[in-house]
Amino acid sequence: MNLSRRDLFALAAASAVRAAPGPVAVRKRGMIVRSKRPEDLEMPLDGFRDLITPTERFFVRSHHYVPHVDPSSWRLQVEGEVRKPLTLAPGEIKRLPRTELTGVLECAGNGRGLFEPTMPGVQWEYGAIGNARWAGVRLRDVLQKVGLTPAARVVLFSGADAPIGTMPKFERSIPMEKALDPNTLLAFEMNGQPLPTEHGFPLRLIVPGWAGDTWVKWVSRIRVLDRDFDGFFMKTAYRHPEKPVPPGTAVDPAQMVPVTNLAVKSIIHTPLPGGELRAGEPVQVAGVAWASGPVAGVDVSLDGGKSWKAATMGDAPGEFSWRPWSYTGPPAVAGQYLIMARARTAAGEQQPFEQPWNPSGYLWNTLHGVSVRVYPPGYPEACHGCHGEDIVKSQKLTRAQWEREVDKMTRWGAQVKPEQREGILEYLLRK
Repeated sequence: MNLSRRDLFALAAASAVRAAPGPVAVRKRGMIVRSKRPEDLEMPLDGFRDLITPTERFFVRSHHYVPHVDPSSWRLQVEGEVRKPLTLAPGEIKRLPRTELTGVLECAGNGRGLFEPTMPGVQWEYGAIGNARWAGVRLRDVLQKVGLTPAARVVLFSGADAPIGTMPKFERSIPMEKALDPNTLLAFEMNGQPLPTEHGFPLRLIVPGWAGDTWVKWVSRIRVLDRDFDGFFMKTAYRHPEKPVPPGTAVDPAQMVPVTNLAVKSIIHTPLPGGELRAGEPVQVAGVAWASGPVAGVDVSLDGGKSWKAATMGDAPGEFSWRPWSYTGPPAVAGQYLIMARARTAAGEQQPFEQPWNPSGYLWNTLHGVSVRVYPPGYPEACHGCHGEDIVKSQKLTRAQWEREVDKMTRWGAQVKPEQREGILEYLLRK
């Protein structure tokens, strides 16, 4: 039997579909559960210590329930203002040139739970974000395959997820300039493995430098439009004022603009809040920083923002990755410290001390602060063997009262060395 070139390609595509891996769910670990149904999971602060976020610790945001996608029947429809509408099988997509990038995916509402006054929505604090290695094909290669008409203006993406009840379907669009950017991808791999179910299997949109509302999951349909899309999740949701508004102000969506670029931001992961340091030892501070593009630097304060020192910047594994940084401060004196970090870009954008309020709680990026205790030599061993720090903090005593308490505890067995007594007393007076 003689097969034509077209027949061979068709057989190869069919074979690729049959061999395509099925959807795989990742067992998440150590996550903060913001919602069980639909599933919204936040990464805790210690997750920022990983340069590449493990998939099992990567946050999950779901507007609808996670769909079941059968890879043997799934197809990507590309239509609208195109010269040759196509329906592409997985194998056909994967025959396009493969590309990879490392990039931050951050929910537009990351930090919503920190705004005052509060607003409805998932009450994220810091961890609705992750930094992953994404692999797939360039969106522009798909668009070149179908050809664009002169009327093409925006590209709309629809996923396989179905709306809950009568709520609108989650659909988002991006302008043509962003769609043709070589860094905008249709990804089928995450951290070297096929996309897990909760992260968009079999195909998700990757828009590095933009907030996660645009990174549509379970992409099954792409429509090229000649005008802006007027669906709910473009014209009403994921919009914010161009200028600050007084807290609590209601703003008409028509007077707001879509969320796009990420705000410059840094997070401290070492030490963690409530951390305990030792007096006389250098203060070690570390974290990561990111923005819509490269981060130029990070400054660190050990005194609640009164003075600042430049951190040492590490290498980022990509233009759109977060960038590690570290700082070693002088030996600490016993007391309570507020450690802060602020990131800046080459263009001069810098994290603010006070967060401008917006009605939907998007793009929180105020300075991150971590409160820690620095213990004097001998203090934890002498006092915490019998009781916790909570009872010590609740005492409001004079120096004479503390002297009597320390002497009493010493008689009762607390191991307070004579050379440590004065340092412990000074610490207790400052609490």
